[in-house]
Amino acid sequence: MSRRGTEIRLATRGSDLALRQAGEVKAALEDRRFEVELVEVETTGDQLDDALITELGKTGAFVRSLDRKVLDGELDGAIHSMKDMPTEQPDELVAAAVPERASPRDVLVTPEGIALDELPSGATVGTSSLRRKAQLLNQRPDLTVEPLRGNVDTRVEKLLAPTLQREHERRTEEEKERKGHAGDDDYEFPYEHTVEEWFENLDEIERRALERDVETEYDGIVLAEAGLQRSGLAHHVDYEPLSTSEFVPAPGQGALAVAMLDGELATDVNTVLDHPRTRVETTVERTVLAVLNGGCVAPVGVHAVIQGENVHVEAQVFSEEGEEVVSIKRDVAVESHVEGAKRVAEELADRGARELVEAARGDATEAKREE
Repeated sequence: MSRRGTEIRLATRGSDLALRQAGEVKAALEDRRFEVELVEVETTGDQLDDALITELGKTGAFVRSLDRKVLDGELDGAIHSMKDMPTEQPDELVAAAVPERASPRDVLVTPEGIALDELPSGATVGTSSLRRKAQLLNQRPDLTVEPLRGNVDTRVEKLLAPTLQREHERRTEEEKERKGHAGDDDYEFPYEHTVEEWFENLDEIERRALERDVETEYDGIVLAEAGLQRSGLAHHVDYEPLSTSEFVPAPGQGALAVAMLDGELATDVNTVLDHPRTRVETTVERTVLAVLNGGCVAPVGVHAVIQGENVHVEAQVFSEEGEEVVSIKRDVAVESHVEGAKRVAEELADRGARELVEAARGDATEAKREE
């Protein structure tokens, strides 16, 4: 018997991005006659400070707390960003639905909207991802890559803050200068708007950036395009999409998953919400990651795209600083995509990816010992 028409309760993190993503799932289910309540759950990852989660070895830091509510029967399901999900899940849980994926690409966000190859030598780029750091240094070893944490809004504020604060200071000083030249016909005020008018024309995120203390000045930051889009910031910042061949995304990037106990309700949710193409592509990506045992501690990118009867797979495994890379491009049959993904991963491992992953795991373990 279908469970449609009865209320289902779904766990979500409480960040703005997580709530927006959960809202998309809620709306899609309600369009198909489900009644949905979203329940905010604090996770281990939400409790960490600005130290990199990868260095702390917190695999699944943003996932386990939500899943526990489902396993304990308190909630019916949990909504996750798929790239945050460990490849090893409890047997009782299934990915009941994988909705259609948003953009899987990474983007470079800069105050001026310049391209990666236009950044000056020594420029500082912020990212929280080991993969993005390795990819950046592989393409531009002259860059300085610094840690950057926080939700999408916070990261963008940290990028914009220095530029906006300098502009505010210039305008304030010039306004003082104008007052000092009151009645001087030869003085020309260089701005069209007063400081107050300029401030009123800023976006809300720019206003918040003006109030932020600057610890690190970033020339650019690298984020997931899906995060920018879902946060409603894509039209408020200047960014350059990065090639998915040179910057192969994280497995599952841009995709969501609804984790539930295996059963009738999960089947109903699957029927109305699952996107078969996205499920196949993300299954291939996560299978490669699982075979490599990369988890969240190794710089691994995997991107799969269905092309006709095949799935085109691109994968990269890096050393931490990006000097070494093992990459592969292969086509596997859609009808046997799981086995094909395993073969791709095994070939990668045999060509040196296994050693890079093991080195990354060793570095993460050592970092944890030193806490």
